[in-house]
Amino acid sequence: MKELTPNQIVEELDKYIIGQDKAKKSVGIALRNRWRRQQVEGELKDEIMPNNIIMIGPTGVGKTEIARRLANLASAPFVKVEASKFTEVGYVGRDVESMVRDLIDLAVNMVKREKSFEVSQKASVLAEEKILNLLLPVTSRRKNAGKESLPAPSKELEEKGKKTREKLREKLKQGKLDQRHIEIELPEDRFPTVEIFTPAGIEELGFNFQEMFSGMIPKKTKKRKVSVGEAQKILTQEEVGRLVDMEEVISTALERVENSGIIFVDEIDKIVGEKVKGAGPDVSREGVQRDLLPIVEGTNVMTKYGMVKTDHVLFIAAGAFHTYKPSDLIPELQGRFPIRVELDSLNTKDFVRILTEPKNSLIKQYIALLATEGVEIEFEKEAIGEIAHIANLVNERTENIGARRLHTVMTTLLEDIMFKIPETKMEKIVVTKKMVEDTLKAIVEDKDLSRYIL
Repeated sequence: MKELTPNQIVEELDKYIIGQDKAKKSVGIALRNRWRRQQVEGELKDEIMPNNIIMIGPTGVGKTEIARRLANLASAPFVKVEASKFTEVGYVGRDVESMVRDLIDLAVNMVKREKSFEVSQKASVLAEEKILNLLLPVTSRRKNAGKESLPAPSKELEEKGKKTREKLREKLKQGKLDQRHIEIELPEDRFPTVEIFTPAGIEELGFNFQEMFSGMIPKKTKKRKVSVGEAQKILTQEEVGRLVDMEEVISTALERVENSGIIFVDEIDKIVGEKVKGAGPDVSREGVQRDLLPIVEGTNVMTKYGMVKTDHVLFIAAGAFHTYKPSDLIPELQGRFPIRVELDSLNTKDFVRILTEPKNSLIKQYIALLATEGVEIEFEKEAIGEIAHIANLVNERTENIGARRLHTVMTTLLEDIMFKIPETKMEKIVVTKKMVEDTLKAIVEDKDLSRYIL
C-alpha cells in the first residue's frame, strides 16, 4: 500500500473530482488508517477495525468516482457491487458472499500480473534460448545405447558455433528474424472446455472439465509452425507460467484481501424495504441486509482459494436515499457503518469546473478525439458557461442526474460536428455561446423534448 497522507489522497482525488471535500477527507482518513494499522505491532493490530463509510447524495455527484479513484491510489483489491443484485440466501439471485469471492478472484489476478511482470525478463531470456536452440541446435556428445560416446567436437568448431549463435542472438534481439518460421511444441487440448452453468449463489461449482482432469491425464503436445516473433511471445508466456509460483500468488492475494481489500456497495438504499404489518419477509431487501451484516461485521467466507476473513475489509456504501433515510436500514447494519458523509448537489459553477479542471474532463476528451481527425476544437469561456447553465437547468426541470447530464448535453451539442468531420476539410472549430444557444435552444425550451433528449 502506498504511504499517502490524507492530504495527499485528497490532492489526488481533486485531480478527477470537483468539490465533495467532506467525502474526500473521510475516505482519505479511512485509507491512511489502513496503513497505520499495518504498522501496529502485537495483538492490538487485530482489534483495530476499519471505519466503514456510507456516502449519501443524489446520483451523479461523484460517489462511485471517489471509491474508484481511491482503489487506484491504494493499489488494493477493489470490487464494486450493486446491492440491488443480491437476494436472501435460499432464493434465486446472487448471495452476498459472492462479493468476497469476486474480490479474491480480482486479487489473485492482480498479484499474478505483478509476479508475471517480475519474472518477465527471465522468461524472455529463457524463451530466447529455446528459439536459438531451434534455429541452431547446440552441438554436444551423442550417446549410443551400450556404446562409448562419440568424440566431442573440436574447440574450433565449438568456437565457430558460439560465434554463429551470438550473431543469431543479436539478429533476434533486433527483430531481424521475426518473419522466419520455426516449429515449436505446444500443449494439446485433449478435452474441450465445458462450462457448467449453475444457479446464482453457488458459483463455486462453475468450473470446467479440463481443469478437473488436468492432473489425472498426461499432457500431450503438438507441433505448430509459427513465425519467430510469434514464437517468442508464446514461449515467453509459457515460461512466465512456469516461473510464477501460484501457491505464493494465492497466499499473497489472501493476505492482501484480508488486510487492504475494499468493497464498494452501491445503491444500498435500494435494499431498504417498507415495513408492512402482517407481510412476509422481503427477500430482496431486509433479508439482504441481514445477510450482509455478518460479512461487514467480520466472518469467514469459503472461496476456491481458501477461507477469507472479512474482519478488516473496508466497506464503503453509497446511496441516493431519495425515498428512504440511512436510519431506515436495520439498526445492526447502521452500527457497522459509523461514518456518514453527505455529498452536495452540483450547481452551474461546479459544472463549469467539471468541464475544465479534471485531468479527464469532457472538454479535454473531445479535444483529444477530434485531434485524431486532424481538427482543433476550441471552447470559448462563455460557451462552457452556457453548457453548464443548460445542464443545470435541465437537471432542475427533470430528473437530477448530476454531472452525467453534461455527457448528454455535450453529445447533443457536438453530434452534427462529430458526424460530418471525416468528410469535411476543417482544421479548426470554435464553439461559441451563440452556437450552444442555437443548437440547444429549441430542445431546452420544449420541456417534453428536453425530458427525452437531454
